[in-house]
Amino acid sequence: MLKITVIAPGKLKEQFWRNACAEYQKRLGSYVNLCVRELPDSTPEKEGNAILAVIESLSGEVYTILLDIKGVPRSSEDIAAQLDKLAVHGISHVAFIIGGSEGVSNCVRTAANERISFGPITLPHNLARVVLFEQLYRACKILRHEPYHK
Repeated sequence: MLKITVIAPGKLKEQFWRNACAEYQKRLGSYVNLCVRELPDSTPEKEGNAILAVIESLSGEVYTILLDIKGVPRSSEDIAAQLDKLAVHGISHVAFIIGGSEGVSNCVRTAANERISFGPITLPHNLARVVLFEQLYRACKILRHEPYHK
């Protein structure tokens, strides 16, 4: 089973963010081994160092994908295809990185294997986490040729 680690600065303080994430985490449980690593809010540089430390602490080969507004735009089908391609190439652990409220440091941009974008809009990091979980769930449904129930 694919292991996905989501690295995200900041705690989900509001209940509605926690509820939305919990729902998608529950749904994803049938498809992937999901782990969320929350880091304290800080400056992009301190968060960057903490993000890199988390990546280094992960066991085995980990493919890192940074959510970045300047990254390559990816559709739901593209995300599914990329996860499938990684699995075919023997990569069983993918880490998605969400920047903090003040952005992400250049050291994280440089270290990421890939930078993807959900489009040209800026999303608050809490909302970006919900969108990421939803897109991961949708990608899993696409890969299994299952209907997506809203």
